[in-house]
Amino acid sequence: MSPSESPEPCDLVIEAGWVIPVEPHGLVLEHHAVAVRAGVILAILPIADARARFDAAETVSRPDAVLIPGLVNAHVHNPMTLLRGVADDMPLKVWLQEHVWPIEAAVIGPEFVADGITLAIAEMLRGGTTCCNENYFFPDVQAATYKRHGFRARVGLPVIDFPTAWAKSDDEYFDRATEVHDQWRNDTLIATAFAPHAPYTVSDDNFERIRMLADQLDVPVHLHTHETAQEVAQSQLEHGQRPLARLDRLGLVNDRLIAVHMTQLTEAEIHLCAERGVSVVHCPESNLKLASGFCPACALQRAGVNLAIGTDGAASNNDLDMFSEVRTAALLAKAVADDAAGFDAATALRAATLGGAKAMCFDHLVGSIEPGKQADLVCVDLSPLETQPVHHVISQIIYATGRHQVSDVWIAGKSKLRERRLVDMDSAGIVANARQWRERIATIKVGA
Repeated sequence: MSPSESPEPCDLVIEAGWVIPVEPHGLVLEHHAVAVRAGVILAILPIADARARFDAAETVSRPDAVLIPGLVNAHVHNPMTLLRGVADDMPLKVWLQEHVWPIEAAVIGPEFVADGITLAIAEMLRGGTTCCNENYFFPDVQAATYKRHGFRARVGLPVIDFPTAWAKSDDEYFDRATEVHDQWRNDTLIATAFAPHAPYTVSDDNFERIRMLADQLDVPVHLHTHETAQEVAQSQLEHGQRPLARLDRLGLVNDRLIAVHMTQLTEAEIHLCAERGVSVVHCPESNLKLASGFCPACALQRAGVNLAIGTDGAASNNDLDMFSEVRTAALLAKAVADDAAGFDAATALRAATLGGAKAMCFDHLVGSIEPGKQADLVCVDLSPLETQPVHHVISQIIYATGRHQVSDVWIAGKSKLRERRLVDMDSAGIVANARQWRERIATIKVGA
């Protein structure tokens, strides 16, 4: 800027000790700033240049912090935060069919969904997550709750082959799905996806309807698949095919598919996913806790498959902590591949940000710090003794940092967490409400 030019107005400048834009891959910018106007990133530049170029309405200076894109939790069941810890230490089938489903049958409804998501949003914001890929019932309530709190989400439109509180028949599932999609199709924060539960709970006919509508409405398909060896064996027995082969026969193995878990994969299946542009969501802590198996993250990465990270629901994790999840993903990938150099820190961070955004078809909006993208940004304080000294910033973020070090969060340039305090949410009220749900759920009799 020449001496005669006036500073350029903007809403916000964030100055940080380090900025990790994620794209270009592995880049770390020291003593840089990000300028924001109308919720959009204007520029990433050295702090001195930002001070000369911009007249900011607000400047946030965090010299001991690293600024990263908001974390993207690519697979959640967020109403289930209210079921955190109700049925631990049991295998998936017993956990789901004998405990979780009976409890849900007793409590599920709009109030449960709204309250569970509100608790989840508060937890996610405090942990640096600014975007999630939701998969649960009552998507109309989900969407309204995320929108009310200014949180970015892709909301799943559920399809399952039995009646629930949301829908009683196949036609009702699809009718209600298209209604919710139409209501939110042009929103700036909320989008939709089809969310068939799993291959073992959805018929061929319904999968074919989903494929047709997903193409017509231009939305992804968010699906649990290849989660356990039992699921694969059951599919071979009932359909004569492994689940992915069945999905391929039905036209669903393509760049719209968000395949969650994927712990049971052959080399051929990995290459099929790469060829077709499938995104895989790795949920390591849930898979470990339920003894479901190990997603071959390094093999998927080497094949060129887009990898994302998800926590799964708080009923099977038991948290929504993406810092913990991405660390577990990186460490587990190395052990599974017998390769200490596999799934390195920069790759892990990419999976937790841009990989998730790409899986959700949000990568034009978020997932990296680039001019023109939405200002979904997170400051992480590296000054505590637990993250000193700082030799390699990205390694520090992945292998040493905890969610308690998140100091500030913005979504579309709006402050959501400031110096560890939620800006527009009532923490005490959320906690009190969660305790009321605990008392109600404690009266439900389940199990053998």
